[in-house]
Amino acid sequence: MSAPVTAGTSADEATGAATGAALSPCTVTVCRDGAEFGALAEEWQRLCRASPTATPFQHHAWLYSWWRSYGTAGRLRLVLVRHEGRLVGAAPLHRTGSMVLAPLGGGITDFCDVLLDEECAGAAEALAAGLARLAGSAVVDFREVRPGAALERVREVWRGPSRVLPDSVCLELPAVPMERLVERLPSSRAQRTRAKLRKLDAAGVVHRDVGAAEVPQALDRLLELHRRQWQGRGVTAEHLSARFADHLRRAVAPMVAGGDARVTEFSLDGRVVAADLTLVSPRLSGGYLYGADPVLRSMKLDVATMLLRHGAREAGAGGSATLSMLRGTEPYKDHWCPETVGNRRILLAGRRTAPLLALLVARARGRAWAADTARDWAWVRGLRGGGRTG
Repeated sequence: MSAPVTAGTSADEATGAATGAALSPCTVTVCRDGAEFGALAEEWQRLCRASPTATPFQHHAWLYSWWRSYGTAGRLRLVLVRHEGRLVGAAPLHRTGSMVLAPLGGGITDFCDVLLDEECAGAAEALAAGLARLAGSAVVDFREVRPGAALERVREVWRGPSRVLPDSVCLELPAVPMERLVERLPSSRAQRTRAKLRKLDAAGVVHRDVGAAEVPQALDRLLELHRRQWQGRGVTAEHLSARFADHLRRAVAPMVAGGDARVTEFSLDGRVVAADLTLVSPRLSGGYLYGADPVLRSMKLDVATMLLRHGAREAGAGGSATLSMLRGTEPYKDHWCPETVGNRRILLAGRRTAPLLALLVARARGRAWAADTARDWAWVRGLRGGGRTG
C-alpha cells in the first residue's frame, strides 16, 4: 500500500511533504504494493500525457508488465506526488540491493525517467523531497536517462550529492519521409538505397498494422521470426525467454489500443515474412524489436530499408519529431547518417549514502576504463595482425 509522509515514518516510507510549508499543496506517498500499482493505470496515463518528455517506456502498461515479469515481491517503490488529489509526479523504482534503488524497466528499457505534470509548478520539488527521504538509506541510480528528461528538473532542485555519468549511445533520425532520408546520404549510397527500395516494391512486399486484439498472436510470430533471423548468429538470450514474451504480450496490446505502439506485419504471397514492434510517443517513434524470415536475405531484400521506410512514413504521419533507432551503434544504423545522442546515468544520494555513491561512480569509471583499454588492445592486435599478413 502507499505509505503517506509523516514526520515519524521510516526513511524507506517517508517522503517530502513534511520538509516545509512550501510543499504543503502536494502530498507524497510511496507505493510498495503491486496490485495498487496495477490500479493506477488511468491516472498514470493521464500524467504520462501531461509529461512532455515522457517516452513510450514510461507508459503504465510497459512498466507494470515489466514489474510482473521481472520484479521481486517487497521491493517495489513508487514515489507518487499528488496535488489536490491529482497525480502530478511519479518515480517508478525498485530495490535492486540493500542500498540501491533503480528505475523499473531494467535492461530491456531504452529510456528511463520520472513523470512530472508540467502544469504543476511544485511537482519537481515535491518529487525530489520524496526521493531524498528514500536516498537516506539507498542511492537512487537512474540508468538510460535521455537528454532533456524530467529527471533533470528533479536534479536541479536536489539538495544532496549527485553525479552524472555517460551511458548508452542512441542513434536518431528526423521523422521525415523516406526520400528525404535518402537525400541525406552520399550520392553513391543514396543510389544503392533507391535500388533496394525498387527491389522491395518489385517483390510485392505488402504490410498491415495489427489491431490490439491480434497483438498477442502477432507478437508470437514476431518472436519466432526474430529467433529464426538470428539463429546461429548470437541472438540476445533474453529475447527468447518466456518472461520477455509474457511482458510483451501484456504491455503491447493496451499500448497499441492507445496509439502508443504499433505492430506491423510484412507479407509475401500471403505469408508473413517479417514483423516489427515500434513504440510511439509525440516526441519520438522508436523501432524496438523486429523479426525477419531468412528467406528475405536469400532473396537479397533489405529488411532494414523496408522497416525504416515504413517507420519514417508512420512517424511523420503521427507527428513524432524524431525517428529513434534506440540504443546501440550497429553498422546497419550508420548507413543512414544518424545523429548520435548519449543517454546518461544520474545518481542521487543523501548525506549518509554519499560514500556508496562515490563507490558506484568509481566502479562505473573503472568498467569504462577497462572497456576502453580492451578496445585499444584489440585495435593494436589488429594492426599487428595486419602487419604479419602484409
